[in-house]
Amino acid sequence: MTGTGAPEVGTERQPFVDTPLTVTDFVRYQGASGDMNPIHHDTEFAKAAGYPGPFAVGMLQAGILSTYATDWLGASKLRRFKVQFREQAWPGDVLTYTGKVVGTRDEGGETLLDVELACTRQTGGVHLKGWATFAT
Repeated sequence: MTGTGAPEVGTERQPFVDTPLTVTDFVRYQGASGDMNPIHHDTEFAKAAGYPGPFAVGMLQAGILSTYATDWLGASKLRRFKVQFREQAWPGDVLTYTGKVVGTRDEGGETLLDVELACTRQTGGVHLKGWATFAT
């Protein structure tokens, strides 16, 4: 730890392993977000679009990833958060969320921590890659 009590570069948060994804998870998120795209809950629609079935709503996992990060370093200290969708996740997938401090810097009168985040499928494939910046 630095003198500010902030984690040092290289510090990793304990991974969070979520329960297996279900289509019910997708529908619950869709209802809350107002995005009812049937590709995430209607098997026949998803198959007609060329997929083997419904797949995860990426913003659901992005929200979990952001909560994972803010529970670690503080929501009030968050200055930036972004994600990149890498590959689809499917019902039954078990996702693991990870985070690591990769840099510190001074900017705008604040000392900032740069964090790399990921949401990985049990296959090893990266579902989401994320980046966040926190004030110390």
